[in-house]
Amino acid sequence: MHGSAHSKKSFAGESSLAFVALLAGNVALAFGPLFVRMASTDAHIGPVAAAFWRLLLAAPLLLLMTRVTRQPIGRLAPAMWVTVVLAGIFFAGDLGTWHLGILKTKLANATLIGNCASLMFPLYGFVVARAWPSRGQALALLLAALGAGLMMGRSYELSPQNLVGDLLCLLAGILYTFYLIAIDRARGRLQPWPVLALSTVFGVLPLLIFAWGLGERIWPDAWGPLIALALVSQLIGQGLLVYAMGHVRPLVTGLTFLLQPAIAAAIGWIGYGEELAAADWIGAALVAAAIVAVRRPAAISAPPAAQDHTAR
Repeated sequence: MHGSAHSKKSFAGESSLAFVALLAGNVALAFGPLFVRMASTDAHIGPVAAAFWRLLLAAPLLLLMTRVTRQPIGRLAPAMWVTVVLAGIFFAGDLGTWHLGILKTKLANATLIGNCASLMFPLYGFVVARAWPSRGQALALLLAALGAGLMMGRSYELSPQNLVGDLLCLLAGILYTFYLIAIDRARGRLQPWPVLALSTVFGVLPLLIFAWGLGERIWPDAWGPLIALALVSQLIGQGLLVYAMGHVRPLVTGLTFLLQPAIAAAIGWIGYGEELAAADWIGAALVAAAIVAVRRPAAISAPPAAQDHTAR
């Protein structure tokens, strides 16, 4: 989903097809929290078990995609195997904690805060480049922190349980940042589909152990929500984003990520009566402004490693 492969991209010929794929990928990913809730109410399994099935059901299809797209995995060096295994473990930790958080906070909060890696991952780029952020980049990070704090503060006013959910989503975002770092290193040697397929495969067992350790019910009563989660979130959502990121500038990618919390908020409002107060909108606006600001052309002083692969 990040060294050098993406640093060689040329975005001069952005196509309408890639942009449509990017929009569709973000729409697909925005429905992930809904499917997690449906897995809890309809399939009667735990949120971590839902994450396990998301990866297990998607893994064979992703491996098939490596053959269909002629992007073979090939022989990997031991260090690369370590990298993709770590990517799978971090991805499993991200999905497990994020799915737990989804059931304990509003859908909009889960989507916004769970995607905080789009702001934390640039810090990795600054460390690699041994450079300090510019004033504009520092301001963007500050806006994001203020926005997330405002949303979590509002959640605590409504219910302390929402704050727990927000913090779980924040932990998920941190784990996702480590996942992105591992993926960034793997992308220097491997093409997108093999990286996504391998990280999915190596995330299956950790999630199964995680769900079992929490005492969650694993075998579902209904398969609909789990199949939807695997197909819509893991295969379609991630697949379209992986394709589009090779053809669309990071600025455009960052702007379209803002579709996810907007759609998730609409789903929460329509399906669960989750009305958003003024503080929620202000917090969301601050986070959105930070994401846009950190990806502006004026902020290109951020190293290449910090400018891609930030979508869940």
